[in-house]
Amino acid sequence: MVCIAAFIILALIGIFVALISVFKPKVGKAYLKALKKAWGCLWKKVRLQKCETGFKDDVKNTLLSRIMLKHPKWVKPLSIIIEVFSVVIVVVVVWAILTAIKSLLALWTLGSCNVTKPSACTLGSEMCSIDETEPANPIEATGRWFTEWGEIFGAIPDKFKTYKAEDYSFSYIDVNNMTVEGLDTVVDIFDPGCSVCMISYRNQKEAGFFDDHNVWLVPFAIQDTEGNYKFKNSELIVRYMFAAEQLQSGLSLTIIDHIFTEKNSEGISYQNKFNEDYSHDEAAAKIESWLAQVGVDDDLMKQIRETSSYPEITDKMDNNKNIIVNELKVKGIPTIISNGKKHTGLWKPAE
Repeated sequence: MVCIAAFIILALIGIFVALISVFKPKVGKAYLKALKKAWGCLWKKVRLQKCETGFKDDVKNTLLSRIMLKHPKWVKPLSIIIEVFSVVIVVVVVWAILTAIKSLLALWTLGSCNVTKPSACTLGSEMCSIDETEPANPIEATGRWFTEWGEIFGAIPDKFKTYKAEDYSFSYIDVNNMTVEGLDTVVDIFDPGCSVCMISYRNQKEAGFFDDHNVWLVPFAIQDTEGNYKFKNSELIVRYMFAAEQLQSGLSLTIIDHIFTEKNSEGISYQNKFNEDYSHDEAAAKIESWLAQVGVDDDLMKQIRETSSYPEITDKMDNNKNIIVNELKVKGIPTIISNGKKHTGLWKPAE
């Protein structure tokens, strides 16, 4: 292990030695000689051959030469420490390489370099992540590390898959309330509390996206593995959207349009008010006030209110969650299925 650790350290300091050798060529020559020996030893280890003991002894002797003369009794314990330190260096470097490979594969397959907590990855798309609960102890963390590899490899075939909206039994809201022949059918998964979903919706509306496609809006309130909702009133909004649409077509779009495009008298977006300020009752009252503005009477309002808590609405939400998390393996939203592809992140009009 000493020779492998030595090679790793020599490789890491190579750039600094290169700069020094410009002014002191002897340093560069000595470094290249040591690096060549270390590489030779490493290459033999890779081929399962015995490494030359000479190089290992050279490393130890270099580190312990002064101690041998002044404190000879320290040589043996320090030699053991060097061996242990070498093992640690090799383990850490191997772990770092594997982690880097795993992160790159996760970014390619799942859209985030962090499988458990996509929001912790700054390299992924702009999105509201669907995080999982962090492991509570080292044993769980180790198990989770291997589970993440399974998720990554399981998602690789999906990169080459052709997606069709009709292949998934979503509970959805048809934006145009009809299928127009010749237009691509698009699945648009969003969370009412997600700011990136709000921006995507505005972009789509401005670009005429809803006119150019048969759009299935799939409201989805993000939850973690313990069932906690990511945004304060998203569950309530999704329930009201499904209930309102079930009783009268078009009402659900009134709700989400207010939340995503409008502000209150103080200039604060309604999405922010729902996420930060409104209690459950205040949120319900605001939604009902919008529905009243478009002609919903007291009797229909009562039906919507009651229906929103029915088991059938819960079933719709659970059905969508199963498809999104387990079938599509979505790690963040908004997620759009269009033209046979699955795209996660902020929707922008083609330039």
